Amino acid sequence: MRSAIRQELDRGGQVFYVVPRVEGIEEVAEQLRQMLPGLKLLVAHGQMAEGELESAMVAFNAGEADLMLCTTIIESGLDIPRVNTILVEDAHKFGLAQLYQLRGRVGRSGIQAHAWLFYPGDASLSEAARQRLRAIQEFAQLGSGYQLAMRDMEIRGVGNLLGVEQSGQMEAIGFDLYMEMLQECLAEIQGQDIPAVDDTQIDLPLTAFIPADWIPENEEKMAAYRAAADCTSKEALVELAAAWTDRYGAIPAPVQSLLQLLELKLLAKRCGFSRIKPEKPNIALETPMEEPAFRLLRQGLPQHLHGRLVYQGGAGSTAKVLARGLGVLPIERQVEELMGWLRAMADQIPGSDGLRDAERAEEATARNAAVLSV
Repeated sequence: MRSAIRQELDRGGQVFYVVPRVEGIEEVAEQLRQMLPGLKLLVAHGQMAEGELESAMVAFNAGEADLMLCTTIIESGLDIPRVNTILVEDAHKFGLAQLYQLRGRVGRSGIQAHAWLFYPGDASLSEAARQRLRAIQEFAQLGSGYQLAMRDMEIRGVGNLLGVEQSGQMEAIGFDLYMEMLQECLAEIQGQDIPAVDDTQIDLPLTAFIPADWIPENEEKMAAYRAAADCTSKEALVELAAAWTDRYGAIPAPVQSLLQLLELKLLAKRCGFSRIKPEKPNIALETPMEEPAFRLLRQGLPQHLHGRLVYQGGAGSTAKVLARGLGVLPIERQVEELMGWLRAMADQIPGSDGLRDAERAEEATARNAAVLSV
């Protein structure tokens, strides 16, 4: 250490001496002064007052000191051509990117530069620290930043991606295969948002109306239609049907079909379908959703039904899902099948609490069981 500093000072240069933390930096300064009597030394770190730190930097840049004792505050944006030796204490405590940046603080002119990394014996180093030090030694040539970044990912992993903990397993399959798998996952996840549609148009030939012999008064009948249109959930439709039964008697078949059609409309709207129409021999469900979102919804259906529902991209922002063969069934059966499928798909959509209906039911069951056990 003494000879490295002396060699740089003898050729008229300056030195960076980097420590990993502010704590104990004054003790290191005293040790350096004892090691090299007459050494002109400045200290710089992020906990200094702004004016004091700026003065230290300006003085060192002006050549008023031989050595700057500092933290990683110098790792970027500092260019002093006279500094061509850097010593890094406890280099094993720095990240690979930090070591690379620190090494780049010297050699900013045509003079041969030196970067000295000091660390304890191998016995006390972790495997990751040994790999970092080997990497910074191996990739010493100009323009090696990309290779170092690749090695850093192999050592540390690339963090928590796509909701799955990813911490260094990339090296088990190699970087190229990992990136290919990552691109596939990203392509699958993108477009999984269920679009919001303002309304859903149902164009199925279903007889659904309020008969005149059930509600004779026109104003009363219009109020009933408005009440039905205002329902925003199956529960509201059930309450409306009960109120109608109390007031007007047993619900006739056309009104039952109307309530069924309104429930179908609510389910389709929740699933992001804007229109349902016949396309013999199929039923088409128009939607602005992307295919990954539809695949997510389809997971709620039994596997044997996946082939019956086919996503077809359309021109512009509208696509459609074909329910193959459904259009040849009687209309009552068409509506029944559609409602069952849409209920299963709607169960795949998380609510405002982030839980699907099935998960919410499981939590409620568990809570009830816990209460009963007490």
